[in-house]
Amino acid sequence: MLLDAAAERVLRDLERFGAENDAREADRSRKMLNLERDTAELLHVLVRTGRRRRVLEIGTSNGISTIWLAAALQATGAPEPLVSVERDADKLAQARANLERAGLIDRVRLLHGDATETVAGLPGPFDCVFFDADRWSAPDQLRLLLPKLESDCLLLADNALSHPEEIAGYIAAVEALPGFATTVFALGKGLHVANRA
Repeated sequence: MLLDAAAERVLRDLERFGAENDAREADRSRKMLNLERDTAELLHVLVRTGRRRRVLEIGTSNGISTIWLAAALQATGAPEPLVSVERDADKLAQARANLERAGLIDRVRLLHGDATETVAGLPGPFDCVFFDADRWSAPDQLRLLLPKLESDCLLLADNALSHPEEIAGYIAAVEALPGFATTVFALGKGLHVANRA
């Protein structure tokens, strides 16, 4: 088991809630759009085995991916908390409650606001960034983050296969960067992975 029992219980509850909520809701903004478990597990393993220590998540939703990332940082003994940005205040409140239930609230710094504006004000440096919000604005966020990235950094983005047109600008921007190796894992909605070592 990758996570402890408390976090696992919370995740099972959230997975059930997210599936029921998203099947019921027609309004996209009210959907949770959570990361699938297989993608979340890969995210956790990449951060944990890569011993990432300063991680930024763009798109918290109600906290499923946040729990996985925070647990990975806890396992690596990272001194800094995960920084996670969410524009929807209600989802952010849900994430806070879910992180408290999972025993990981002290491992996360939750920020409310527009992702691009928030990223512009973050000092960095980061050795891993997970993009899982508005795919159209991800290239702008990447541009703002480039001077704030460690030389050994990992860039992760969900929806590489489910929304290829929306994420195309981000993927093109990453693949144009010197020194990055990239691939797409064909699980869940597709995880784009880029690493500069």
